[in-house]
Amino acid sequence: MTDFGPIIVFDAECVLCSANAQFILRHDKRRHFRLAAMQGAVGSAIYRRHGIDTADPDTMVVAIGDRVLRDSDAVIAIWAGLGWPWRALAAARIVPRPLRDAVYRAVARNRYRLFGRRDTCWLPAPEYRDRLV
Repeated sequence: MTDFGPIIVFDAECVLCSANAQFILRHDKRRHFRLAAMQGAVGSAIYRRHGIDTADPDTMVVAIGDRVLRDSDAVIAIWAGLGWPWRALAAARIVPRPLRDAVYRAVARNRYRLFGRRDTCWLPAPEYRDRLV
């Protein structure tokens, strides 16, 4: 997996998560990241390999080779990987991880209630389809 850069595994049925995926595709000018829906074969395999319940996931992950970043560490890795000006948001690392993760998990647990759920998985525009795995 490292030959092609980090893979962001996200919930393609979640409106917030899909909006985040669209943001990443638009702002990742270096084409650093690839995306995998947790509902797809690659995404669900990554989740299972790292002990995340694919039926009730509690996090999105950034897979970098055999290791994964999850919760707020994953979000910060995405910001840092997008380059400027988004990289500046990685300064959130100064907030203690337990506090960052508590906020992340509260939003993740309530994402469907707060932002909605799609009836079908979101798919990117044709010009971005090569970024999906």
